[in-house]
Amino acid sequence: MKLIIDDAHIEQIKELYEYYPVDGVTTNPTILAKSGRNPYEVLHEIRDFIGADAELHVQVIARTATGMIADAHRIVKELGDNTYVKIPSIQEGFKAMRILKNEGISITATAIYTPLQAFLAAKSGASYAAPYINRIDNMGYDGVEIARHIHDIFKNNNFKAEVLAASFKNSQQLLELAEYGIGASTASPDVIFALVKNEAITSAINQFISDFEGLVGNGKTMADC
Repeated sequence: MKLIIDDAHIEQIKELYEYYPVDGVTTNPTILAKSGRNPYEVLHEIRDFIGADAELHVQVIARTATGMIADAHRIVKELGDNTYVKIPSIQEGFKAMRILKNEGISITATAIYTPLQAFLAAKSGASYAAPYINRIDNMGYDGVEIARHIHDIFKNNNFKAEVLAASFKNSQQLLELAEYGIGASTASPDVIFALVKNEAITSAINQFISDFEGLVGNGKTMADC
């Protein structure tokens, strides 16, 4: 499972890239709005840091297929061919996906709440389908289970599309999807940082260090012996 950062704050992206094996960055209009800056200025900053080969996912804003296609052309022109254009999984979106797929543009189908949306998106040429795990939970359904259903639909129908699970509230949801082998998950920095934030882990490491220092002296490590 790919692990992708769902954020547009460059300092947090840099910190996560320094310590974690992440595979790219996803953004959405709300994330970009929170930056308070020109969206392309922010996106160019991210692209320059992660490099041309890393995945960057950027969402269209237009409501019509014609407008979505125009947005997609501008996004790819600005940010490069390895940019996945996020298209909402609605009627106008499916039309735009099919046209953009024929043009060779990579598509991430977004705003997915049901397996049937994902099925139609995959048939329309999407490379990824992004179910909103926590938002589905908040509607009274099981977001993780929906993502699993979508994964199974893709495999059983020999689609090349993968699940890109989004909107997480905790690391347990990520774990369950990793166990199932879905294609990718995108999570906020807070969720990713929390993956190994555990008092038991910290306590064990501190005990090991304390025992070793008792043997060789305070501040000593294996490099000093």
